[in-house]
Amino acid sequence: MAVTVRWVTDWLRCFSVCALATTVAVGVLAAQSQDEATPQQTNEKIQQLAALARASTTDPPLGAGDVLHIDVFDVPELSRDVRVTDSGVISFPLVPDPIPAAGLTTFQLEKNIEQVLSADGLVAHPEVSVFVKEQASQPVTIVGAVGHPTVMQIVRPTTLLEVLANAGGIADDAGATIIVTRDLPPTPDHVQPVSAKDVGATDPDIDPDADVIKIPLKQLLDSGNTDYNIQVRGGDIITVPRAGVVYVLGFGIAQQGEYVLQAHGDQITALKAVAMAHGLTSFAKADDSVIMRNDPKTGKRIEIRVHLKQIQNHKADDVPLETNDILYVPDSKGKRALARGSEAAIGIGTSLAIYRVAY
Repeated sequence: MAVTVRWVTDWLRCFSVCALATTVAVGVLAAQSQDEATPQQTNEKIQQLAALARASTTDPPLGAGDVLHIDVFDVPELSRDVRVTDSGVISFPLVPDPIPAAGLTTFQLEKNIEQVLSADGLVAHPEVSVFVKEQASQPVTIVGAVGHPTVMQIVRPTTLLEVLANAGGIADDAGATIIVTRDLPPTPDHVQPVSAKDVGATDPDIDPDADVIKIPLKQLLDSGNTDYNIQVRGGDIITVPRAGVVYVLGFGIAQQGEYVLQAHGDQITALKAVAMAHGLTSFAKADDSVIMRNDPKTGKRIEIRVHLKQIQNHKADDVPLETNDILYVPDSKGKRALARGSEAAIGIGTSLAIYRVAY
């Protein structure tokens, strides 16, 4: 009997040690999985974040001009299509007073119609369904530097990126900021205004309840931050301003011309402008370059010295350009004359050689 008890005790002790080891192993694996997430886990996380973003949106409210189909279950004579009037109401058979609809969601309107039918004794236990047959009250206008400016109706919760995609995307000459202008309904005296902090926005410049919202394009496209990808509303006007241009001139530049100041919100600097102009020529006096800029206060032109060679060698900071700046890169006239003389000599020698061969 003592041997049996001892054997059971040893077995339990062994089982406890194994269970403890298994628990530790599971914990280590869990820690490793947290530190090194697989691509599948990363994609699942992205899907979860996207689902949370979709869940935070609300259905667009009804408005004037919308055509609604109202169905009353088991009462076909009451089912019909109605249009929301300019005053924001609908008319329903056997109901003496108009029913408010503007500003409500379809779910809210369903409940209101059920209450009216029940209160008037028309239907004992009404079950009403409402869906939007024609949307006309939620126009969103997209203009500016987009693929094709358009006006679209918001028939479901829609984000800014979805609207931009519907307009053909951002043009190459788009500026650094998207401007969303919206008409806000008057706030009753007893309602406290809602700030960006109250709704959890992390960027102090992004307030979805403002009448003018400025959204940096680069952060919208690159960050993935949902605070920038706001939900648009009916009546919004989305403007994508075109970027200004800068002029790159001088015989020290390979290709003179005008160039877009920003590309998808990326600030253009003097060195980037030189790169867009196909670089410097072999006889450029890069450290004698200047930026000619109009002073907005005085209206006079000012000159800013730019040492391009030093910037290329990381000995000086690059200089950001502004709209209508002129970057002038001079050349060495002596080197240019020598180069032209060499080109002329090569041209003469080549023509003689071709002539002799032909002869």
